[in-house]
Amino acid sequence: VQLQAFGGGLVQAGGSLRLSCAVSGRTLSRYHMGWFRQAPGEEREFIAAINKSGERTYYADSVKGRFTCSRDDAKNTVYLQMNRLEPGDTAVYYCAADYSTILTAAPSAYTYWGQGTLVTVSS
Repeated sequence: VQLQAFGGGLVQAGGSLRLSCAVSGRTLSRYHMGWFRQAPGEEREFIAAINKSGERTYYADSVKGRFTCSRDDAKNTVYLQMNRLEPGDTAVYYCAADYSTILTAAPSAYTYWGQGTLVTVSS
């Protein structure tokens, strides 16, 4: 399975962006999905996860209430809606997939990773 994250860009603090993660090679419905980010010099950080059915989500405290993860299996795409962005949200954002891992924050639990997309939030 291949993943491709896109939708990043430059936005002012308080603004919004929606990231997409397109899945190809296998149907999205087979996988639990996660979003992570990595700022320069920092460890990769968990952001959000969504289970196969889309009924359950899990968020890092740092983004809870601001970010929303969703999926559209018909489009083989997972989304991360990011609102009220802050300069501290600046990072490269990655999507990840796994067949059996559900709603976990551990990067090592995900088998498949996409290339990241850069989000820059200016103050």
